[in-house]
Amino acid sequence: MNPIQWLERNAPGFDTLSEKERAAITHFVLLWSLFEARALSTCGSSRAILALTHDWLAQGRLVSELFSESLLYFQQRYYSSGMETDYLSGLNLRPNDYRDLVYEVLKGDNTNPADCVAVLLIVVYRIRNNLFYGVKWAYGVQGQLSNFTHANATLMNALSIVGLP
Repeated sequence: MNPIQWLERNAPGFDTLSEKERAAITHFVLLWSLFEARALSTCGSSRAILALTHDWLAQGRLVSELFSESLLYFQQRYYSSGMETDYLSGLNLRPNDYRDLVYEVLKGDNTNPADCVAVLLIVVYRIRNNLFYGVKWAYGVQGQLSNFTHANATLMNALSIVGLP
């Protein structure tokens, strides 16, 4: 049986996703698994992400400009006029996700390049967890194209810093 056809019949909202939305989700799954394997030694966590970006900065490898557009997108998604939007709680930040740091960067109060890229990757990590653990299915994975598009760009930019054999 074709998995896409099965999902169309059985997964809430999947049948209404556009091809672009489906492709973005598929690409995200593949990019995340490659990023976690190559950059985080198969042990993804917010702590590992923060250490990674600070290592990149210390080694002179962090090119924060690569991440500017996606960082701005998520800052605007989660904060508007200095106030949290309704989307912020949907990240489902856990106690070990550096909540204060995430809020500082998303509000624009912290512009340290390593912290900014770390927070961007932590947001991507939360999107990953929300997808992989089913939270995103609660509303049929609707309205997520821009999130996955920016998450994918973030992962590709991070992987370009990591380098691939």
